[in-house]
Amino acid sequence: MTSGGDGTSSYPYSYDRTTTAGDLQDRFGAVEPGASTGQEVRVAGRIMSLRAHGKVAFADLKDATGHVQLFAQHQVLGDEGLASFLALGVGDIVGASGEVVMTRRGELSIRVASTTVLAPCLRPWPEKWHGITDVEARYRQRYLDLNVNPEALRALEARAAANAAIRRFLAARGFIEVETPLLQPIASGAIARPFVTHHNALDIDLNLRIAPELYLKRLLIGGIEKVYELNRSFRNEGISTKHNPEFTMLEAYEAYVDYHDTMDLVEELVAEIARAVNGTTEVHIDGDLVDLADPFRRLSMFEVIAEATGRDLAPAWGDGDGDALRAHARELEVPLDPSWPPGKVVAAIYEHTAERGLKVPTFVVGYPKDVSPLAKDHRSLPGFTEQTDLVVAGVEMAPIYSELNDPAEQRRRFEDQAAARRGADDESFAPDEAFLEALSYGMPPAGGFGLGIDRLLAMLLERPSLREVILFPTLKPEAE
Repeated sequence: MTSGGDGTSSYPYSYDRTTTAGDLQDRFGAVEPGASTGQEVRVAGRIMSLRAHGKVAFADLKDATGHVQLFAQHQVLGDEGLASFLALGVGDIVGASGEVVMTRRGELSIRVASTTVLAPCLRPWPEKWHGITDVEARYRQRYLDLNVNPEALRALEARAAANAAIRRFLAARGFIEVETPLLQPIASGAIARPFVTHHNALDIDLNLRIAPELYLKRLLIGGIEKVYELNRSFRNEGISTKHNPEFTMLEAYEAYVDYHDTMDLVEELVAEIARAVNGTTEVHIDGDLVDLADPFRRLSMFEVIAEATGRDLAPAWGDGDGDALRAHARELEVPLDPSWPPGKVVAAIYEHTAERGLKVPTFVVGYPKDVSPLAKDHRSLPGFTEQTDLVVAGVEMAPIYSELNDPAEQRRRFEDQAAARRGADDESFAPDEAFLEALSYGMPPAGGFGLGIDRLLAMLLERPSLREVILFPTLKPEAE
């Protein structure tokens, strides 16, 4: 028997384990208390607790499939062997061999014949992790969090289940998964501030992508009629419970449909992800039970604002009365920039007064053109586009578009955004000439969406912050 609880052991290259804790529970969990099985096994995992009772000692060994008890007896190991077992440290990664038994108290165990330290834990292992008040410690040391906090492991497994469900769902509908550049010469596809880096060999500045949209649309032009990317995107903006600079988004496009069809698709997809993650489409939102399989509400931005404030802004919009819209904003205490056009004023009123109140899934149908540069003009509401946002629990989950495919109109929109950039709106982007060239070859009418996976998981798991569902969230460096 070899030990190394003092940290002086070697580090073996491998360990020939024959089974896992989960497999042992499946095979022997129903054995009668006090019974011996005659089955010799080899297991490996981390020691989570260790305790001695006279001539016997017990350790809880955890692997990726569960826990099993190690049962050490003086009559089997002798003085030296039992002392070596007790020299194991909590947190050590250990291999153990012995017979599978059921203790008299009904605890499935391995009567230890030998143990091998595979990697000693050289720092104090957290004993009362759930009592830690500094939650940032959990994010900085996620490797510890995953070992001692079942909720952290639940979030990891939920993300894997969600990603698999997304791929199954879209593959069944004929979508092709692709990868597009992370480094882009122009930050495009969304209104956001990029991270900028420099490529030495080409001597050019590049941006970490804020969205893959314009590259995916190039594939529509290339004849790929259903395409998606489960991607990482980056935005050089604030950090909050609802924002992380690096985030996961699903973005997908389908030719020959519009945003009505895409809303239907997203509605089905969200319910499917919920089933994969939770085994049900029901979720609690602010204490209320909501069934994501129910039809989502579909309201215009004006209807949502009226529902929240009792004010109907549609007449002022229809009359082109920007002063009246700004008056509404002032009375509702919505902060405005004097340079903002009317559409941005309406969007600000919506964001400050109505969005947070949308708890049940709601498609906010129609966005002012001033804040929606990549969607087609609305067919019945002048000055608006066919952009929808899915909002759940007061959080934007998925923008959905009837995609703009008129190159002349797209150029006008890009130039408007460039003018805004010159006016110090640093969340606007310059015209993407390469995309405009591609668009001039003809892009089919299409519906598209971007679904925020981190936000959706936080809602499904009823977590208050994205940091709970992102394995390694962006954090401020610790002080020296």
